[in-house]
Amino acid sequence: MAIPLAQKIDGKKFMWDGVNYESRDSAQQAMEAYEQEGFEVEMIESEDQFLVYSRRVAAVQSAE
Repeated sequence: MAIPLAQKIDGKKFMWDGVNYESRDSAQQAMEAYEQEGFEVEMIESEDQFLVYSRRVAAVQSAE
């Protein structure tokens, strides 16, 4: 099965982190680490593996 690199979730684009987690707990730990770095994260269960998708909106810089 080909894993999509990007997923649209609730109208937002999330990118896969490239890791196939074998347990929900290990995926949850990765999600917590991403959240601490300011990312929004989502987990998707696919067959017998868990996939973590994340996104972060870039800070807007004013052009002066």
